[in-house]
Amino acid sequence: MQGEKEKKQKFQMPHIYVILFLFSAIAAIATYFVPAGEYERVPGPEGRTTIDANSYTEIEQTPVGVVDFITVIPRGLIDAGEVVFFTFIIGGMFMVLRRTGIIEIAVDKLARKFAHNSIMLIPVLTTVFAVIATLIGTPELSLVYIPVIMPLMIALGYDSIVAAAIALCGTVVGFAAGVLNPINTGLGQKIAGVPVFSGIGFRLVIFVVAVSAAVFFIMRYAKKIKKNPLNSFVYEDDHEKRDLYQHGSQVQIEEKTTTTRQKYAILATFIFFGILVYGVLAQGWFMVEMSGLFIITGIVVGLIAGLNTTEISEGFNQGFRDVLVGAFIVGVARAVAVVMEQGHIMDTVVHSLGSVVADFPPMLGAVGMYIVQLLINFLIPSGSGQALVTMPIMAPLSDLIGVTRQTSVLAFQLGDGFAHILYPTSGYFMAALVIAGVPYQKWIRFFFPLFLIFASISIISLIVAQLIQWTG
Repeated sequence: MQGEKEKKQKFQMPHIYVILFLFSAIAAIATYFVPAGEYERVPGPEGRTTIDANSYTEIEQTPVGVVDFITVIPRGLIDAGEVVFFTFIIGGMFMVLRRTGIIEIAVDKLARKFAHNSIMLIPVLTTVFAVIATLIGTPELSLVYIPVIMPLMIALGYDSIVAAAIALCGTVVGFAAGVLNPINTGLGQKIAGVPVFSGIGFRLVIFVVAVSAAVFFIMRYAKKIKKNPLNSFVYEDDHEKRDLYQHGSQVQIEEKTTTTRQKYAILATFIFFGILVYGVLAQGWFMVEMSGLFIITGIVVGLIAGLNTTEISEGFNQGFRDVLVGAFIVGVARAVAVVMEQGHIMDTVVHSLGSVVADFPPMLGAVGMYIVQLLINFLIPSGSGQALVTMPIMAPLSDLIGVTRQTSVLAFQLGDGFAHILYPTSGYFMAALVIAGVPYQKWIRFFFPLFLIFASISIISLIVAQLIQWTG
């Protein structure tokens, strides 16, 4: 009885809906006390709107009232519409692909290939995902990767955290290091007046170090799971997945065979993936265009594999249902920013944090910028959005405190990047956790030590950049 009582008294992390609602409520209360202010918006690089760093003015207080507050979640869903529907469509497309059998075939072949050295899949996949993200700047592709690699990781005796970590850590490292990332490096350097993609050598070193740290950390956890599945943070959560994908300790005895139609379907899938990469790199595609391509991919690949239109439609429906919670969380997360923008305190917070950095001694100036960007990322989880709001302030500020503009861009990249898979206000990240079936609190238990490693790498990199007065 006493044991049961202790279990009941044990603290439990609130549901993610509760956490996000509380953040929204705190932001709403803050609109009554934090002075309202705004920067003047002006045209920026590539037709984007940015801010005039010298134009901050306090304005009349516009607190968020009760009626306004009860609408912030619906408006958050509307504002985050691209990510919400992107999540739905990815879930639908992958369910159609699963119904064709080609995902199971790919998993079976990879499982056989790595059956005796499965741990090597972790560095291979993590590095591939990191390279793609550092070239095209889309950490949201982790939403695409997780459904593909999840069956494979479970079949090889790992858990859903390993699958999520390979996709999320790989993409976020690539995005943060930003070797040739147009979303953060390119845009940040344009705003700061730095030659675009200059300083590639230093960023490449950061990329290699961060990828190595991520791979080592994930492999260390994966080995514990392989040795004893009970060491998994999500052992109970993965019960259904193990029943679905594992067949004893070894790969299935009968190797899956591929029909002619499935072979053509696999070829079509690779062609569509090639179109996706071309569209993102050459045509500037983002979520809307990618979503449209995924719908066509599901339909065409499904038809080639032999599914009829009803089976394809039901596949999409089932996929939509599977990611419903994740899609909704995206909108709830966006509600925090909606409150701050409506109460006109977002610019006030940014201005105040920027003023704090101005008081830092030169040696710590770059580190101060990193901390500020890290804090702001909680409120503005979009890389491009954060660049447009903060870099017009941080770039001239860096001149005043003796930090090179190249270093100020790096502080933005590192402060913005790694926190994407830490904060619950990051929409795509929360959607990815739901797709993976990993509770947020269990992800934090796994990831937070690695985040501290990433933070250490970031701070050391910025101190080195400041010492050498890095200009690229």
